[in-house]
Amino acid sequence: MDHNTIHRIAEARFKSWKNRERFTQLLGDDKPADMTEAYAIQTSLYEIMRNEDRFTEFGGHKVALTSPAIQEMCGVSEPAYGAVFKEFIHANNHEINMDDFIRFGIEFEVCFEIGQTVPLSDKPYTKETITPYITAAMPAFELIDDRDADYNHLDAASILTDRCWCNGIVLGNKVSDWQSLDIGNLASKVLLNGDVNDEGNTKDALGHPLNSVAFVANHLGLYGKTLKAGEVVMTGSALKTQFPVAGDTIIYAIEGLGDVKARVM
Repeated sequence: MDHNTIHRIAEARFKSWKNRERFTQLLGDDKPADMTEAYAIQTSLYEIMRNEDRFTEFGGHKVALTSPAIQEMCGVSEPAYGAVFKEFIHANNHEINMDDFIRFGIEFEVCFEIGQTVPLSDKPYTKETITPYITAAMPAFELIDDRDADYNHLDAASILTDRCWCNGIVLGNKVSDWQSLDIGNLASKVLLNGDVNDEGNTKDALGHPLNSVAFVANHLGLYGKTLKAGEVVMTGSALKTQFPVAGDTIIYAIEGLGDVKARVM
């Protein structure tokens, strides 16, 4: 794809989101030949959001497609990267406005705060080598808008070019002594209106949440970019997506990390 084609597709994605239109796959001449072209469209979309909307700087990053089942469904063998604008980052006890979404969904994740900028490296980062750059961990929600997508017709590249459907994150309280915990093997549960309705483990996102942080660092490194001090990394959902409705209160609790809470309005 040439630059003009990439920009045209990104502009169409942006307008479709702003106009609250249903999500569609990229097909025909608009279909990326590979994930590299898909990331080029994603990058162009982020620039459009800065230039034509209220968005300013990235405050964090996210990983999507972290489960083998979802990867198989989308025909990829690795997760997908997305960025999170500062305007999409919310504090604990956030009130979620359903009117901001076409079809609202919520996912349940471990989030890490980067304490010092991660340097570019000739060697890929691993969960062990990325750890010294992390200053805190916390439970978190990702607020997604699948825009009423047809789940029988999905592919990774199309999702990626739509910012991996990220429309916000909600962060719990920071835990600075997180390394005293077995962060890759912590029990977790979701409470909907006071009742437990799902349970899982932090290892269920890419085998270990720190694998996701390493993935983001390595992905950014391909473009000469780095994880910066103060940014956060959402590591992928350890539980299935839920679709709360107005009036619901939802809590995600992780053993040793506390909980994060939101109310749907």
